[in-house]
Amino acid sequence: MPRTLTRRTFMAAAVAMGAFATPAFAQEVVKIGLIQPMTGPSASTGKQAEAGAKLWMQLHGDTVAGKKIQLIVKDDTGAPDVTKRIAQELVVNDKVNVLMGFGLTPLALAVAPIATQAKIPEIVTSAATAIITEQSPFIVRTSFTLPQATVPMAQWAAKNGIKKVVTLVSDYGPGIDAEKAFKEAFSANGGEVVSELRVPLRNPDFAPFLQRVKDAGPDAVFVFVPSGFGSAFMKQFAERGLTQAGIKLIATGDVTDDDLLNEMGDAALGVVNTHHYSASHNSPENKEFVEAFKKANNFRPNFMAVGAYDGMQLVYKALDKTKGNADGQALIDAMKGLSWTSPRGPVQIDPETRDIIQNIYVRKVEKVNGELYNQEFATIEMVKDPVKAAKKK
Repeated sequence: MPRTLTRRTFMAAAVAMGAFATPAFAQEVVKIGLIQPMTGPSASTGKQAEAGAKLWMQLHGDTVAGKKIQLIVKDDTGAPDVTKRIAQELVVNDKVNVLMGFGLTPLALAVAPIATQAKIPEIVTSAATAIITEQSPFIVRTSFTLPQATVPMAQWAAKNGIKKVVTLVSDYGPGIDAEKAFKEAFSANGGEVVSELRVPLRNPDFAPFLQRVKDAGPDAVFVFVPSGFGSAFMKQFAERGLTQAGIKLIATGDVTDDDLLNEMGDAALGVVNTHHYSASHNSPENKEFVEAFKKANNFRPNFMAVGAYDGMQLVYKALDKTKGNADGQALIDAMKGLSWTSPRGPVQIDPETRDIIQNIYVRKVEKVNGELYNQEFATIEMVKDPVKAAKKK
């Protein structure tokens, strides 16, 4: 019996290793596994990402460099253990060449060891904690990092009469990133963070935290909550009467997510925020993107859609560069340094960190033709992730 078990264990390991080591170059089909929360509290992220990825294929075809592209969409419900299991199944059973998506940081981190072992790209189109790309040499990001969006907000606030701020963030990786980045940049520019509040990520009740903000009486509250949570936050912000108390709301663009902005109503008007994409971004590329997206889906795109759209664009450009060689290391090498004009503006994959370099825009929520939009009024050009940039100094 022990010999049989040992042999079985050996055979199972050999099969797994063989699956991970399958040469991709010989395949006529390049498979991309898109893993996103399609159900649960982050379902809007999955809906937007799937629509963005499919729109790229609709507009640019399903063939590149002589290879057929197949997109396999999976729902991880926002649970890291489910994400990991799905990623393993996609690699071993479906023989995917690329893993893509990851709506929240814990989901992206759960897959990092698999990307490393399988030696295939993990393209993060949503999650935004700075450390993610450091967890595997096979991770590339087409979304953003929270510090990348936060530092410009802190700098703008300090230069525009805001002297005292309370920070209020969701209590997980990106929120802690945002809290730290805001405090450092705001303090360096002469501002003071008088209190730091962290709200549970699961089933958050913002009301008691907003009451604490009101009691502290700052000039503004700086907020980060993940995409999909903004409506609940804005409703409770309005109910607590912070605007009437003279407390401004400043935020990253996750809070005023384009997908949910109209649901927030007039309570969102005037909110100043910083981010890398708005559906109202004024460029020919974005106008074409928004028009095609709305036609295909009957709702407007948000930054999650653009992240996945550009994730697909990155794969196509890399395959074009490798002349169809879908070997994982070849694709990663091809992705480093790639640049293009996205619906969000000019972008580049940082060849050193594999993070995206992009414009960050200062925006204000305004009503345009009866709808709410994040209207850009200032641009900080080609921002790198500040956390990794600081490490190099």
